[in-house]
Amino acid sequence: QVQLVESGGGLVQPGGSLRLSCAASESIFSIYVMGWYRQAPGKQRELVATIFRYDTTTYATSVKGRFTISRDNAQNTVYLQMNSLKPEDTAVYYCNAHRPSTREDYWGQGTQVTVSS
Repeated sequence: QVQLVESGGGLVQPGGSLRLSCAASESIFSIYVMGWYRQAPGKQRELVATIFRYDTTTYATSVKGRFTISRDNAQNTVYLQMNSLKPEDTAVYYCNAHRPSTREDYWGQGTQVTVSS
């Protein structure tokens, strides 16, 4: 079973930056689509960014131009670089691994991001 461990969350002022990391327990990037989701209090979990097998990326409209998803295959790690953070980016951020052929989904434990002055 794939294990995902997120890190890098914290408290940051508006306009600041954070980089989240998601370390996978094994080499899965060739068969899994990796994504970052977030869930704010009282709201549904939403997709923030996705990176596909051949490094194609997609972003939610609300973060496009500010967030960048990337990965290091050698380290089995996916990153989410978040710049120009806004208070509305405050949420618990989750890493997800999705295998399209079997519809398997694995989730990390989540990391809190708080944007506040």
